[in-house]
Amino acid sequence: MADERTEVLDAIRTRAASLTGKDASEFSADTAFKDLQLKSVQYSQLTTYLEDEFDVEVPYMTFRRKETFGDAADYVVELLDM
Repeated sequence: MADERTEVLDAIRTRAASLTGKDASEFSADTAFKDLQLKSVQYSQLTTYLEDEFDVEVPYMTFRRKETFGDAADYVVELLDM
């Protein structure tokens, strides 16, 4: 499970980097989504990316309520284990 979380977290960091123009190394599990000020379309692009990467449906509204990258990674891992 730790490997899954790391893999999901890395995917979130990678996609967030491409959406914000920052380097993925600037992000960690503690990175707060509110600090990035993502627009709705960017959240949608992030969830779609995760769905494609992990072949799992990621409900947009539930994902958007996650405060940190770590919270979001934990949520996606829960979905994978269902």
